[in-house]
Amino acid sequence: MKVLNSIRCALVIAAATISSTAIAEKKDAHNAPDDTAQVSVEPGKKFVYKQSGGAPQELEVYFPAGWNPAKSKVPGIILFHGGHWTGGDLDQFRYACKYFASRGLVAATANYRMIPLEDRGALPAGESCKRACIIDAKSAIRWMKQHAAELGIDPQRLITGGGSAGGHISVLATTNPNLNDPGDSMEIDTRVVAYLLFNPALHGDDNPDSEADAIQHIKANLPPAILFFGDQDIPWNPGATVVLQKLTAMGNTGAERWIAEGQKHGFFNKPPWQDVTLAQADRFLVKHGFLTGPCTLPPPPNGETLKKEIR
Repeated sequence: MKVLNSIRCALVIAAATISSTAIAEKKDAHNAPDDTAQVSVEPGKKFVYKQSGGAPQELEVYFPAGWNPAKSKVPGIILFHGGHWTGGDLDQFRYACKYFASRGLVAATANYRMIPLEDRGALPAGESCKRACIIDAKSAIRWMKQHAAELGIDPQRLITGGGSAGGHISVLATTNPNLNDPGDSMEIDTRVVAYLLFNPALHGDDNPDSEADAIQHIKANLPPAILFFGDQDIPWNPGATVVLQKLTAMGNTGAERWIAEGQKHGFFNKPPWQDVTLAQADRFLVKHGFLTGPCTLPPPPNGETLKKEIR
């Protein structure tokens, strides 16, 4: 009980860290440059995984060179872009997907339905606009598993993650048993084997809508996860602290957080941090048996490094 009370207190403290400036930034986050990739690459192979909100929802897939899905099955990875649940696009993780494909994974990045600000007033009381994002993220994960043979992946070795809002919805899509599209096959689960979370937007301000509150849905059996944050990332870094404290209290030690000193939200999108975080993600996947061999990214030009949190 003491542990649970301390977690609740930490949640309150984390919520209190949102200054008036941070609140203003959150309101306009869909226009913020830190949710835009600074290094772009060509799009991957496009697929429409569903129709929602009157529009096709797409994902792009990157394959290893000379890939023949009939010969072998490898782990897959699907990443969701950020943009405050209102904006952003597939360009954010094209660079990462191309890199992971070069390392032997089949890598995808998916978009999802976002409810415009002007339409949110029509939502039922207590229902977050984030629900639509989570529902579509579940559909995208199921699509990957359903098409495992075509893609050449092992559906039982699927990795997910994302940046900011995309990190949030990737966690909810795989931990919340609710919020399912009626058109999805419930025979296909959304379980994954690991998470790559780039400053995920995990915070207590989701608390009024329990379906969109990642903290409430975190369980002791959460698969291994790596989280990246700048030490100046307020309020999301303190929000993640609550998640990590909850996991530790439940005996789960498989989550690790890496900190970039002096960096704010979205730092992972910009050189050289794009490569620095991907290199650490690579080592994380090697450690857990989803990649083999050394990272192939060049070292950062000025020796930029991440600091691992000791818990």
